[in-house]
Amino acid sequence: MAKQSAEYKAVARKDMTYRQWIWKEMKRNWVAYLLILPYVLIFTAFTILPVLLSVVLSFTNFNMLQIPDIVWLDNYINLFFADDIFLTACTNTLIFAGIVGPASYLMSFLVAWFINELSPKVRAIVTLIFYAPSISGQVYLIWGTLFSADSYGWVNSFLMETGIKTEPIAFFKDADYVMPLCIIVALWTSLGTSFLSFIAGLQGVDRSMYEAGAVDGVKNRWQELWYITLPSMKPQLMFGAIMAITGAFGFGGIVTALCGFPSVDYAGHTIMHHLEDYGGQRYETGYASAIATVLFLIMILANMLVKKIISKVGS
Repeated sequence: MAKQSAEYKAVARKDMTYRQWIWKEMKRNWVAYLLILPYVLIFTAFTILPVLLSVVLSFTNFNMLQIPDIVWLDNYINLFFADDIFLTACTNTLIFAGIVGPASYLMSFLVAWFINELSPKVRAIVTLIFYAPSISGQVYLIWGTLFSADSYGWVNSFLMETGIKTEPIAFFKDADYVMPLCIIVALWTSLGTSFLSFIAGLQGVDRSMYEAGAVDGVKNRWQELWYITLPSMKPQLMFGAIMAITGAFGFGGIVTALCGFPSVDYAGHTIMHHLEDYGGQRYETGYASAIATVLFLIMILANMLVKKIISKVGS
């Protein structure tokens, strides 16, 4: 937009408004707009409209069978002042996101930075090794076997053989273990798309910039990282942050796979679980839309905060 404004100031006449100039540019590049039209229509129909519809339905009492009944702010009042389970879900979600989000983001970058220093053939193999857990469907089976509630579980077997415990521990049925174990599994599977984007960003940094930095006084690898590498890959950093935020706030699948739904004493109950409960099982669509809207706003605020932090990188 800034570039277009500069072009407009450079070529537009006094009798041509900015809107007229935009329309002229659209007619001149009509083929490009025609090519992106299918994506715009699909994105609008399946992303923008559902979000707007969810916000509207959050002010109604709607069960998907009858005409929605407008209740204004009643759903939100019930959420924050009458729904204790939702408050528990908010607490669990914020704890999980506050730990897994930053930790997975930092871990993805550090691992990508390490892999970037390897030779191309070794880099490809190591990248596959680190990326595999995020796409493997056997991860939950492995962790379920590792912390199985009977004596055949590897951890329980070790604890009983060494005399630390005399009876097996039902790890995923004990509220004290649910959240820590789910956080560990989430970190284990967190090297996903953002991890690959970081590797691509590191590969795209112009090597001549490091030589220029050395001339300008950059003395060590940490200064190279802060003043050259990170500023050069801000798009990848922002993309990785968005993926980390989305994964951190939508981790309900991990808890469901390991602990069932609902988890014991709601120890792993999240906003996503609450949304699934009211939207997918009770069909209280208006109330579920209010839950989804709250989660959406939390993610937007987190995204704005991360964007502000990333904008200061290298400054």
